[in-house]
Amino acid sequence: MPEYVRTLVWFRRDLRDNDHAALYHALRQSREVACAFVFDRDILDGLLDRADRRVEFIHDGVAELQRTLEARGGGLIVRHGRARDEIVRLATELEVEAVFFNHDDDPAARARDAAVEGALHARGIAVRHYKDAVIFEREEVLTVSRTPFSVFTPYKNAWLKALTPAHLAPYPAGRHVGRLLPRSTPVPSLHALGFRPTNLHDLKLPTGMAGGARLFEDFLARIDRYHEARDFPAQKGPSYLSAHLRFGTVSVRQLAAAAWQRGGRGAQTWLSELIWRDFYHQILWHRPDVAAGHAFKARFDALPWPNPPGHFEAWCAARTGYPLVDAAMRQLEQTGYMHNRLRMIAASFLVKDLLVDWRLGEKWFADKLIDFDLAANSGGWQWAASVGCDAQPWFRIFNPVAQSERFDPDGHFIRRYLPELARVPAPAIHAPWTMSAALQQQTGCRIGRDYPEPLVEHAAQRVRALALFKQIQAVP
Repeated sequence: MPEYVRTLVWFRRDLRDNDHAALYHALRQSREVACAFVFDRDILDGLLDRADRRVEFIHDGVAELQRTLEARGGGLIVRHGRARDEIVRLATELEVEAVFFNHDDDPAARARDAAVEGALHARGIAVRHYKDAVIFEREEVLTVSRTPFSVFTPYKNAWLKALTPAHLAPYPAGRHVGRLLPRSTPVPSLHALGFRPTNLHDLKLPTGMAGGARLFEDFLARIDRYHEARDFPAQKGPSYLSAHLRFGTVSVRQLAAAAWQRGGRGAQTWLSELIWRDFYHQILWHRPDVAAGHAFKARFDALPWPNPPGHFEAWCAARTGYPLVDAAMRQLEQTGYMHNRLRMIAASFLVKDLLVDWRLGEKWFADKLIDFDLAANSGGWQWAASVGCDAQPWFRIFNPVAQSERFDPDGHFIRRYLPELARVPAPAIHAPWTMSAALQQQTGCRIGRDYPEPLVEHAAQRVRALALFKQIQAVP
């Protein structure tokens, strides 16, 4: 017999009705299950851009989730307000006995969830919460001394050793959909939420559960070449599923199971990327201070970043004079996405060529990326800046021209986002300032007029960056 008469499932970063831990457990334990989503003003009101692709991506996902639940005989109650208030109010109005939701380990989300749980308990309403966004979380994968891992490879080995088919098994919520409560409220328009439409629907990023499923099917057809193609931005190498993972329109268990079962170098390389995601999430759980602008390696908080005037602004505006960096920044601005290899290159350039505090870049990515994930963004930026866990050694500095020659050898990606360089031949497109005046005239790209001169000289900046980091290395 079900334990509860009526319960409420609170959807958050898990916008799907299949393989959903909280929904599955609620359906099994209840006679009636209501479903809800809150457009949280505590989050939305802090967004500076009223044309935010993430809000539109979520809006699409919520609308599809509601349609799908209604087709199953249920519904989705949608509210716009402070989630910590709306969920308590809704649970009281519906007279539920328990509220079910999945974990979110972002520090702000943990504080919100603790407040909601306390308020519900005060009203005699139970709370049940579950792991859903990762394969292993929190204290599930620890060292032999029961401490958190801070280096990826040992973590990965322990992760793989601990993995069993049970960890990848789906939660078949569909078996009990007859218990869904047929209650819905209209999904507010973007305008009602205070936002404007973006170019999201013009991009090659399908939204919602159906969009995630299409992308996953497409990726499985080419996953065997993932390890060969993933670093080349002009190629169709990545899965393009990062935003769907961020907002839970796909199940991480389904993705990891497909990679684990398939085998082969491509699938295993992609599985490693999913393990990196778990790694950064457990770092965030154990060290929430890294999300507040503190370096994982505390001594690097004392780095005296020069932050030369105009350097950060030029980087944001794609006006550094280094084509691959500028093309990456234009991709971000135009699409809300940046290829993973380019994220590393752009971050390294900002920190170690322009000598700008990594926190500024981290915040810029947080504002611009559709797939922004606090754990991965913080971890990635600290890796690039050599201040985080298992970071790139501080004395290893990407050469932006060499990276360009290696990963976009023919300049196809650069030309796509920098049309002013469209006629520059491949040998020169990686360092167009080396063109002769005649070639600049011939290609219609005069350096300093049609495309900027290099903001800095890489070799000189490398020396300055090494000197900067050596100040901290000398500290006991």
